[in-house]
Amino acid sequence: MMMKPYTAALLAVAVAVLGVVAVDATVVTTCRAAADADARVDYGFCVAELGKHHDSPGADAWGLAKVAALTGVVDADNAAYDARDLLAKGGGGAAAALARCGELYRAAGFAFAEAHDAINARDYAAGKGQAADAASLARQCDAAFAGKDDAAAAAVPPVIAQHGSYAARIAIVCTASTNLIE
Repeated sequence: MMMKPYTAALLAVAVAVLGVVAVDATVVTTCRAAADADARVDYGFCVAELGKHHDSPGADAWGLAKVAALTGVVDADNAAYDARDLLAKGGGGAAAALARCGELYRAAGFAFAEAHDAINARDYAAGKGQAADAASLARQCDAAFAGKDDAAAAAVPPVIAQHGSYAARIAIVCTASTNLIE
């Protein structure tokens, strides 16, 4: 029996839609479980960030914990480049803080990469520790803008502040996802 063209097209669309729902279900389920287990997890952020990574479709909690760490690497690298770009534009009176942030975010990127490697090797405690270290390094960047006295204090540039928030949130997602596989 031959299928009519519009029936075949409708069937293809239905299969594609169901496939997308199934692919996203793992991210949604993992993020829901992570948020239920750890109140610090921002469910919407978790779904949005893990869901857009090419390794997410079909990944289990172990795979998604690694995706969270890799996402942290990328954002930390972007933060280091943003600090460098702001510094190249003169730094706006915060050159020392921007230079320090560049160093700290490069180190945060390596810490997230080490978190990925540890989780991949199933050394979950080390992976969670590295993710926490990466978030700590990002917080140190914010502190670099505080200065030693009020005269040296400068506001954290918004683009850098966004990276600090991202590092903290993705480290929490990485840790909470890792906790689901222990």
